[in-house]
Amino acid sequence: MNLFRSRLFGHPALVLLIFATGCSSADDSASAAVPSPGTLVTKLCQNLDERLPPKVDGLDREDPEPRSTLTAGWGGPAIILRCGVERPPKMTDPKVAEGHDPDAVAGGVNGVDWLMEEGDNGSYRFTSASRVAYVEVTVREGQDTSAVLVDLASAVKKAIPEGIAD
Repeated sequence: MNLFRSRLFGHPALVLLIFATGCSSADDSASAAVPSPGTLVTKLCQNLDERLPPKVDGLDREDPEPRSTLTAGWGGPAIILRCGVERPPKMTDPKVAEGHDPDAVAGGVNGVDWLMEEGDNGSYRFTSASRVAYVEVTVREGQDTSAVLVDLASAVKKAIPEGIAD
């Protein structure tokens, strides 16, 4: 049984961490490693790319290098999306599912479940859960993480069906 799915996402810490973001980063370079998923996931990710909004949290779409339909970005390096990533190890960690891991919190936003992990540099990484493909969104320090996830939820729901990713 997938422990991550066994406990649904009503964790109050997620709400607090989503709204607790601070100052912006001075790094203006935008790059992202392109995932290498199988054929089915690649097609789903290409479908997601077509549905992504032109603006997220008020920032214009500026895709990272190298260009790929599996990656997208907004505001230079502020928000980076990668589709078709591997399942994060924390996603199957029983401490996360039970809400006992301070470094990772599970929660849902507008019908999309996410695993949230805080980075060392004040950024947050969200990985979709309960979807056929994993979508990772990295949000730099200073961005409104709740607005980012709200802005992306509709596209993820339409392009990536619910289910368990391989």
